[in-house]
Amino acid sequence: MILPFSTSFKDSAYLYAYKEKVFTKEECEKIIKIGKLLKPIKATVGDEGRMSKIRRSKISWLAANADTQWIYSAIAETALKLNDKYFKFDIRGFTEPLQFSYYNSRNKGHYNYHIDSGADILVRKLSLSIQLSPPTYKGGDIVLKIGSHKEDVYKMIRTQGSLIAFPSYALHKVSPVTKGERYSLVSWLTGPSFK
Repeated sequence: MILPFSTSFKDSAYLYAYKEKVFTKEECEKIIKIGKLLKPIKATVGDEGRMSKIRRSKISWLAANADTQWIYSAIAETALKLNDKYFKFDIRGFTEPLQFSYYNSRNKGHYNYHIDSGADILVRKLSLSIQLSPPTYKGGDIVLKIGSHKEDVYKMIRTQGSLIAFPSYALHKVSPVTKGERYSLVSWLTGPSFK
């Protein structure tokens, strides 16, 4: 029997979680080098006419192989621990390559509010962002929308080598980079449909 307005169930999923020092400064520099060697291309969203208003960045894809296994292993180990402690989603692992992202101040690189899940993609459950740059750039904050008011936002930490996790259905953005460059890795852990 389903009762209206029942208060017997509580959502135990957190809005976000993070772990610092998943990668060292030297490891971050090595990942940036790998990402750049893959020759990042212009990121796309929807039709080209609206694209620059929504997203202005470059990306490349780091496939799982012998050269990148150490990256995947560190991310998976950290993300699974965060999921077990904070989200408790039924996740099965990576089904997409890691996305290397590059934002720069020359074109005010950004990605407006969006979610990482949708009808035409795999069931992304947990979004992950790894900070590769030292926090010397200006702007470029990952911002989570956590309420209905304009001020109901949370800016994520910017510590080099840190991993941030949040539900893929959470509304979030990367604010415009106004000085310098921002490098990151983005990934998603997927699983069966929510129920």
